[in-house]
Amino acid sequence: MLLALNIQNFAIVSALNIDWHCGMTAITGETGAGKSIAIDALSLCLGERADPAAIRPGSEKADISAQFDVSQLPAAKRFLTEHMLENEENECILRRVISKNGRSKSYINGSPVTVGQQKELGQHLIAIHGQHAHQLLLKPEYQLQLLDAYANHTTLLQAVKGQYSHYHKLQKEYVDLQKSQQAQAAKKQLLEYQVAELDEFALQEGEYEDIESEHSRLSHSQTILEQCHRELSRLYENDEQTVLSQLQQSAQVFSELTSFDKTLENIAQVLDEAAVQVEEASREIRSYSDSVEQDPMRLQELEDRLSQALDLARKHQVQPELLYQHHQALQHELESITSDSARLDALEEEIAEAINAYNQAAHGLSQSRQQASASLNERISASMEELAMGDGQFEIQLTPNLGGKPSPLGYDHIEFYVSTNPGQPLQPMGKVASGGELSRISLAIQVIIATRVTTPTLIFDEVDVGISGPTAATVGKLLRQLGQSTQVICVTHLPQVACSGHNQFFVAKRVENGETFTKMTPMAHNERIDEIARLIGGDRISDTTRASAKELLQVQSA
Repeated sequence: MLLALNIQNFAIVSALNIDWHCGMTAITGETGAGKSIAIDALSLCLGERADPAAIRPGSEKADISAQFDVSQLPAAKRFLTEHMLENEENECILRRVISKNGRSKSYINGSPVTVGQQKELGQHLIAIHGQHAHQLLLKPEYQLQLLDAYANHTTLLQAVKGQYSHYHKLQKEYVDLQKSQQAQAAKKQLLEYQVAELDEFALQEGEYEDIESEHSRLSHSQTILEQCHRELSRLYENDEQTVLSQLQQSAQVFSELTSFDKTLENIAQVLDEAAVQVEEASREIRSYSDSVEQDPMRLQELEDRLSQALDLARKHQVQPELLYQHHQALQHELESITSDSARLDALEEEIAEAINAYNQAAHGLSQSRQQASASLNERISASMEELAMGDGQFEIQLTPNLGGKPSPLGYDHIEFYVSTNPGQPLQPMGKVASGGELSRISLAIQVIIATRVTTPTLIFDEVDVGISGPTAATVGKLLRQLGQSTQVICVTHLPQVACSGHNQFFVAKRVENGETFTKMTPMAHNERIDEIARLIGGDRISDTTRASAKELLQVQSA
């Protein structure tokens, strides 16, 4: 339930603080006084689009906050808990600040939130029915929305939307894969040739480096052997003087000199160790020389494979040492294209299953709509009679479009049919209903649906346009009756509707120093009589209009 609304610097409002009550509250005032400003401001707290032009001239920002009692609203409390926005008082404060630069900030219980979060919470707090709702009544999507709201089959709707989302996802993947396959058909043929060529060559990871190393060794084997033999002879095997014998002699000399100077022991030891190292190196050279092979056939094999690797590398425009990685990448790309074909086959089966599941969910939704439409037909037809359309008939026609494209709202095509005069056949609403009749039917539907929806606060913004007399009195009684169980706020220009309110606000504007100000004030009983007299007789209030207002107030509030 809405408890309070505070408006700062919005439109022609400088500052306005309104306390709201349960039951039905009527809002009246002179034309152009700004009766709908409070509702427009409240809409911003509910996440509607912000327009900097709505900021009061001369002000830097507009600041609007709305306070709600959520103690009896489990859906709203659940939202606040899930988003860690609850407080201990079972109250909720929505706030919106709009700056001249076009930016706006949203808050729930003092915490910054997104506009989307405000809008999601707002759906559990207030439902606003605008003065142009009867124009929407001719649109099939709005008609379907009204029927679903009356049927209150949220679970069925969510099931259809879920199945549609799954189907749509699979279908998109299928179409994308098909396009990809068509674009890659030529590429696949090239890849198959390239991979087959590289498969035949079968270069292994690291093989190119090994080939290079072995080729280098074999092609220089003669040079290696000659150099090894020469150095071995110099170090160890020369019959004359070798490096080893020279080191041994030097070591012997310094060893003998240590008898004269002990500090020469280290030199003698180093020379002795060097001789040992030369002897060890000589053994290594001899062993290596024995292992070196000169294999012309193997060398030719390596040259041929190396040449092929270089040719393939040039052909594929990669470095030869990266040829193996390139081969693997092409193989992976080809496998990916090939797997797409298998995925397409699998997707066809999955899409068929998804359509079947969607059809089952849509069938359940359609059955629920058929049942709800039968009940709604009777109730709207009865309301039409109360609203001065005697013998009027209303019928919802649902036509399943079984062969059509799946939709998130099911496969039902809807159209509202009416007969507003006795003897006339049912025809599409847009062809036979006048503007006034549309307004009355729309109001009847909104009141009926409001009794089936759990939204605690309902706002009707001049939805009584186009009606008068006894019909207006009936509308007032309907709204008052609705106010017994739901908080109803109604902007009206009709005395019959204003009299039906449990409470009434008066909106007036004044001009001071070239600036326009508006205010909204609650009205006492006597003030209500004068205001209703004004609505009856215009600006001149006479004893006659005052008496009529008093009588009307007694009748409508009885």
